[in-house]
Amino acid sequence: MSNHLKFYIDGAWVDPVTPAKLDVINPATEEAYTQISLGTKADVDKAVAAAKAAFKTFSLVSHADRVALLKRILDVYNDRFEDIAQAVSDEMGAPISFARDAQAWAGRAHMEATIKALEDYSFSEKRGTTLIVKEPIGVCALITPWNWPLNQIVCKVAPALAAGCTVVLKPSEIAPISGIVWAEVMHAAGVPKGVFNLVNGTGPDVGQVMSGHPDVDMVSFTGSTRAGIIVAKTAADTVKRVAQELGGKSANIILPDADFESAVTQGVQGCFGNTGQSCDAPTRMLVPKDRHDEALGIAKKAAEAFKTGDPKAEDTELGPVVSQLQYDKIQRLIQTGIDEGATLVTGGTGRPENLNRGYYIRPTVFGHVTPDMTVAREEIFGPVLSVISYEDEEQAIEIANDTVYGLAAYIQSTDLDHARKVAARMRAGTVNLNYPDWDTFSSFGGYKQSGNGREYADFGIHDFLEIKSIVGYGE
Repeated sequence: MSNHLKFYIDGAWVDPVTPAKLDVINPATEEAYTQISLGTKADVDKAVAAAKAAFKTFSLVSHADRVALLKRILDVYNDRFEDIAQAVSDEMGAPISFARDAQAWAGRAHMEATIKALEDYSFSEKRGTTLIVKEPIGVCALITPWNWPLNQIVCKVAPALAAGCTVVLKPSEIAPISGIVWAEVMHAAGVPKGVFNLVNGTGPDVGQVMSGHPDVDMVSFTGSTRAGIIVAKTAADTVKRVAQELGGKSANIILPDADFESAVTQGVQGCFGNTGQSCDAPTRMLVPKDRHDEALGIAKKAAEAFKTGDPKAEDTELGPVVSQLQYDKIQRLIQTGIDEGATLVTGGTGRPENLNRGYYIRPTVFGHVTPDMTVAREEIFGPVLSVISYEDEEQAIEIANDTVYGLAAYIQSTDLDHARKVAARMRAGTVNLNYPDWDTFSSFGGYKQSGNGREYADFGIHDFLEIKSIVGYGE
């Protein structure tokens, strides 16, 4: 029996207090393929009450038992791995190979990293006669996005449980089915009732209610900067902790000594990964002015090599973007780039020639972009790359940092020591040197309007803990 129309509260699948349904659209077909229920304040109240009651006992569960619980969750996750990949492909249009190798893999990898971090984590230390204790913060409201659903669910739920917290999760209502599968994983793993709860719904009707709820001690939110500001303002009235991972407009500085062909090609691939729907995507490629046209030639070839099409085809590399709203926004921004005088190297408005339905975007590269253009400043969230010239390294660093965001930055150079020196000057939470592999033991989070707090491994656990000093504890 499908749980799509139910919520998971206090260890059971339950109907919403007030029935209301929402179609879930497959972005490749533009047609509804299932429905979910939309929650209200009454559903949030039930879930928070369950989490609050469960916290009394779960916060006292031993370190070893929490490790064992996470390991059971990982085992069930691996059993449901293909179901998760298929759900992500259906709900957000991710090519099935990418859904397996990146989307579902990310959930597994972050669970493994959290388990390792928890095994090594010390929750107390002595300083003189004071005992410093790290304790679970309490009931946590977790609000996750549609673009990396399992990545963000696991990056919040796993460290919260590792810390001893109880949670209420609201997945994105645009891509909610993978979250329901996750709840089924939690149930099958034997997570104690009330420790994990799931309520689907919209931001205003569920997310904001969770954020302002007096019995919620912390909100962890991933999404747009606009929505993150609303969450933070709503949470402020009850002075709860807010951790945010928000938007980005990451610069990719290709230094003059880089392997140019490889650096530009990989830069395009990085920008277009997940059909451009990653907050840390390297969307601004900075190249030496005297090699700008060379870069455009390489970028054009790389962009046109991508195969866009049916997400269920094993060789598809770019699927549709997630919704009509996102499609319309990206089309508007591409047209704005053209209108403001950027050089359209490849792509443009409309669907790719071989597709007549689905929210597909033509892989697009703009050249001769200036830092003041809209496509250089706004987060587009699609397969659209802006190539910008710089006169010298100082100007490259200035352009890279000239943004309200600060989530990630990318540096390409054959001189690693030089790349490290440039990295030190980036105002960004993660700086990637020469396209490294994904490291789930690093920290992840941003400067400026890209948010606050950090996720991944022990950094994530830390964010769900309060620090207590027991002074006079003794030697």
